[in-house]
Amino acid sequence: MKWRAIALALICTLFVVLNPLRSLSQPVLNIAVEPVYAPFEFRNGAGELQGFDIDLIREIGKVAGFGVRFQNISFDGIIPSLQAGTVDAAVGAMTITPARSEVVSFSRPYFKAGLAIASPKSQPIGSLEELNGKTIAVQIGTTGAQTAQKIPNAQIRTFDASVIALQELKNGNVAAVVHDAPILQYALKTGNLQNIQVSGQLLTEEYLGIPTPKNSPNLERINQGLGTILSNGTYRTIYRKWFNTEPPALPEAVPNATNQTQSNWFTTITSALPLLLAGTLITLQLAVISIAIGLVAGSLIGIARLSKTKPVRWLARAYVDFFRGTPLLVQIFMIYFGIPALIQELGIEFSFDRFIAAVVALSLNSAAYIAEIVRAGIVSIEVGQTEAAASLGLDTTQTLRYVIFPQALRRMLPPLGNTFISLLKDTTLVAIIGFEELFRQGQLIVAENYRPFELYAIVSLIYLALTLLSSQLFSYLERRMNPVHHVQKRDRAVVPQ
Repeated sequence: MKWRAIALALICTLFVVLNPLRSLSQPVLNIAVEPVYAPFEFRNGAGELQGFDIDLIREIGKVAGFGVRFQNISFDGIIPSLQAGTVDAAVGAMTITPARSEVVSFSRPYFKAGLAIASPKSQPIGSLEELNGKTIAVQIGTTGAQTAQKIPNAQIRTFDASVIALQELKNGNVAAVVHDAPILQYALKTGNLQNIQVSGQLLTEEYLGIPTPKNSPNLERINQGLGTILSNGTYRTIYRKWFNTEPPALPEAVPNATNQTQSNWFTTITSALPLLLAGTLITLQLAVISIAIGLVAGSLIGIARLSKTKPVRWLARAYVDFFRGTPLLVQIFMIYFGIPALIQELGIEFSFDRFIAAVVALSLNSAAYIAEIVRAGIVSIEVGQTEAAASLGLDTTQTLRYVIFPQALRRMLPPLGNTFISLLKDTTLVAIIGFEELFRQGQLIVAENYRPFELYAIVSLIYLALTLLSSQLFSYLERRMNPVHHVQKRDRAVVPQ
């Protein structure tokens, strides 16, 4: 009986594994989504995905015979992901444009939309002409960003999400936000944006589509499902659920859509180099200024960590633990968005300049790491050095200045060099507040021509060159400050008679 039971179990296992019907099971498509785009795609209080696009693709999957697996990807990363084939399709309220149609294949239009302007009620703006010479916030890679670029003398600030752009407007750092009308209207209805209004007239007429990899075999299936729900009333039900109105008629193809010739890689790189070099200068400015401030502040905090006064020592320790224990990205958000919002709630008008906010965040963060380097460097000096200085009549400050610190500095140079190189790379994080340093410039160019590999490769090589030069500089300083180096140099200079 025992062997019969084992044999029966093996037969059942083989039947499940080798069942020919398994090959006919429902396929599952990986769908890219950025859930910060209400009411199209966002998360509810329980963390579940919901929105117009989410309901739409699920219903398309039901009638077309495929399952859906969502993958969270930022909007500017959706097209590169489709190009790389890491996802099968995307739902992101993406407008069908000639440039995008060159690199991905769109479904038939599923939504008619247009751009609108969000502005303060105290200074309302209703047309693109009124934005001439003003500062505008946009989301990177959107048609709103492309439209804003055409406004004469406008200063454009790009952000990774519409909610951040609207927060920039709320804090008074920009005059307006140019974005999709449904997104702005929904944000006004549900967000804490009482002093902001949205222009009533659409600036453009656009159609949204579901992007897939170029010539994807899934496109026909998606179009078939979309056509079915458009004809059987399911689309109308979803539309009324999220927008509380009747859906407009949709064409089977975007009217007057003409393809444009995509530039080759050499043209793309040569045209991008001036912008990338300009971003490199900004990156160097951020890193040098921040490390200089961080070195001064970190040295003082490091010395405070060795203080005999307990409150001073505890405060210094608390500072180091906070800035080393929290992500730099969170610190940048707190300083640039959080502090102005907090002060404005007290009835005080206040805003941060982006450059100052970036320098403050990077300096405070680097100071925490430098403080520990300084403390360790001072502690590493032998006690006998302090005793010798005391026997010569030097006080504590003089001992630290003339005896301890010069010796400690030589030992601190290698970790200080590592800190500077890390800070140089961490400047990429200030892109989140729309600061156009090297990495952000690369993102902006990719959002226009959709050549991520070539451009990010150039950006990586520029960062590599900067870090190698920095490493060589600190190596040179180490040799210059090494007493053995000076002795060897002196001995070589002595020529026997």
